Amino acid sequence: MTPEQSAALLDLTHSNSIEELWDLHCRRMAEFGFDRLLYGFTRFRTATSLGDPDDFIILSNIDSGYVNAFVHDGLYRSAPMVRWALENDGAASWTVLRMMMDSGAVTEAERRILDFNAQHGLTAGYSISFRSLSDRAKGAIALVARDDLTQDDVDALWARSGELIQLMNNIVHLKILTLPYTPPHQTLTRRQREALEWVGGGKTMQDIATIIGFTPATVEKHLRLAREALNVDTTAQAVLKAALQNQMFISDR
Repeated sequence: MTPEQSAALLDLTHSNSIEELWDLHCRRMAEFGFDRLLYGFTRFRTATSLGDPDDFIILSNIDSGYVNAFVHDGLYRSAPMVRWALENDGAASWTVLRMMMDSGAVTEAERRILDFNAQHGLTAGYSISFRSLSDRAKGAIALVARDDLTQDDVDALWARSGELIQLMNNIVHLKILTLPYTPPHQTLTRRQREALEWVGGGKTMQDIATIIGFTPATVEKHLRLAREALNVDTTAQAVLKAALQNQMFISDR
C-alpha cells in the first residue's frame, strides 16, 4: 500500500459526519472508475422482509429518480444482486448477471429490474455485501462503473485493485455504523433526544423532570413527540431506535 493510499484510508476514519464520509468516499471510488454508488443498510431484517424502507440507511450519488424507484417503490425486492447480497458476504462481479441471463436463471421480475438498470446506464460494476454478526442487520453497496467501461474492464481493474477497494468500502461501512443517521421525517430535537437519553439511563419521569428543570408533563410531551418522530409505539422502542441510529449521546458542538 502506498503512502497516498494509507492517507486516504485515514481520511475516511477521521470523517465526523455521514455526509462528509460519503462525499469523500464517492470521490475516492470515482478515482478507481466507479462514479456511481448505492449503499444500503438495515437493522430490521426479518425472514420475509428487510423492514420499512423509511428505516433504511440509503446513501447514493445516483439520480434521485432511480433511487426512489429502486428503494421506495420496492424494485429492490426483485433485484438479482440484492438477492445475492442477502445470501452472501464479500464482493461479486456483475458478470454473475450475464451468467444468470445466459443460463435463463432469472425470473421475469428480475429481468425487468435488469432492463430498468440498463435504461439508467447501470450495466457494469461490482457489489459488496458486508458481513454482520446479527441476523437482523445487513449492509451492501453497489459500485457502478463509468459508462465508458465494460464489465471486462471492471474485472481487470478489480484484479489489480480489488482488495484495496473492498478494504475502503469495509471501512466506510463500519464508520457509517458509528455516525448519527437521521432518516427522512425522523429527526429528533435536542430536548427529545435528551429525554430519551435519560430514559435510556434508567431515570424515571420525575427524575428527568428534576434533572432538566421541566415538569413531568413537559417531559412526557417530549417523549411523545420523539415516539411520533421515530414512528414507534412505546418509549422503550424509541430509545432502541434512536440508539440504533446513533441519535443519542451525541454532541451538539
